[in-house]
Amino acid sequence: MAGTALLDQVAADHPGIRKACGDGVYCQYLVEHAGLLGIDVEITTRKPGTRGFTRISERWAVERTYGWLMLHRRLARDCETLPTRPEAMIDLAMTGLTAWRSRDGTSDGNGP
Repeated sequence: MAGTALLDQVAADHPGIRKACGDGVYCQYLVEHAGLLGIDVEITTRKPGTRGFTRISERWAVERTYGWLMLHRRLARDCETLPTRPEAMIDLAMTGLTAWRSRDGTSDGNGP
């Protein structure tokens, strides 16, 4: 399962991580596996009975960041051969976003 492999890699690379957020579709197995690694997984779900789009604050922050990253042409396509190149482009994109926010003086989350 990809989720357990990702948790293993995150726990090995960043031993200080103690909390993670997950979507409502994650099964109990993934939560238990994270518990063995010392990571508490908080499952974010919609309120029962809601239909259509519902903003969930933790997930919204992640989706908004993906949207900002997709404004950069080189990150919108997966044509790089080495993983270090897109990592560098993500660093540049987030640096640009931070500079835009500090120049504009706003951090309301509306993006550039």
